Amino acid sequence: MSELQELETEILASLDAADDEAALEAVRVAALGKKGSISQRMRTLGSMSAEERQHMGPALNGLKTAITEAIAERRQVLRRQAIAEQLAAQSVDVTLPVRPSPSLTGRIHPITQVIDEITAIFSDMGFAVAEGPDIETDYYNFTALNFPEGHPAREMHDTFFLEPDEAGGRKLLRTHTSPVQIRTMEAQRPPIRIVIPGKTYRCDSDATHTPMFHQLEGLVVDTTSTVAHMRWVLEEFCRAFFEVDAVKMRFRPSHFPFTEPSLELDIQCDRRGSEVRFGEGEDWMEILGCGMVHPNVLRAGGLDPDEYQGFAWGMGIDRIAMLKYGMPDLRAFFDADARWLDHYGFRPLDIPTLFAGLSS
Repeated sequence: MSELQELETEILASLDAADDEAALEAVRVAALGKKGSISQRMRTLGSMSAEERQHMGPALNGLKTAITEAIAERRQVLRRQAIAEQLAAQSVDVTLPVRPSPSLTGRIHPITQVIDEITAIFSDMGFAVAEGPDIETDYYNFTALNFPEGHPAREMHDTFFLEPDEAGGRKLLRTHTSPVQIRTMEAQRPPIRIVIPGKTYRCDSDATHTPMFHQLEGLVVDTTSTVAHMRWVLEEFCRAFFEVDAVKMRFRPSHFPFTEPSLELDIQCDRRGSEVRFGEGEDWMEILGCGMVHPNVLRAGGLDPDEYQGFAWGMGIDRIAMLKYGMPDLRAFFDADARWLDHYGFRPLDIPTLFAGLSS
């Protein structure tokens, strides 16, 4: 066997052993590169005699062509193998059930759903949504809302106080969303029509109370606001929220420092069985507190009570969510149990509207 035949056999064996394109490229460089075995022999042609060149020239060119073609063929084989391996690794069993999309498996928390429902109802009545900070001062949380220093209602709120600052003042986690009333009156002139959904904090925990809960505040301030207007707003809200044709309501005298007169609102319901049905029956259930805004609160907001008057109300969002959707324990709202959320949650694309239905 000649030298060139041995070289060809050696190179072809190296090509067969190359199992990827990187190894194949290494064989090509070793054979046809600048310092490759075939390239080095091609350089020796200049030092040969005419008779030797006439014999070795065609032989070396033929070897170079054969190795080049063998490399191209091997490259095609390796590429087909790589594609086959990739397809095998990424294969999909078409007999498996289709995975549901996130829009079908994801769930909106009932609190978020109820806030969206409330916003849809009051937006239709012309109310704006207002917000305020969770960390408040004693002034906005108590004093400006007609809670004098030493007032027993301050203790009833079971307030979370923060550590005193350098000046000795103590901020707190707001116990209700009512401070936003004062901030809104300070920032804009009447007429004011706002609802204030948000988080509130009190040191309490049982089946119907949690240290952090959600509350809805409403405020209307104008020159002609009356109890009759308040009754109509609340009646329309209850009818729309509980999705009944009509509700029967009654007001009972109560006391809140920031309203005068102060009232509690009961709506008619049927408690028979395991459900509470509104708009029927002979039972009553208290769902919110309300009243005409106290003159001292209007003054704290920078308004003249001789010129302006208004009404306000507040309710627990978590509680009305429990009433509407039959949830027995408030603490489950915050347990992050995926099974509970899958049962009580709402599909993300079912946005509540009065036209299509709030909870449809």
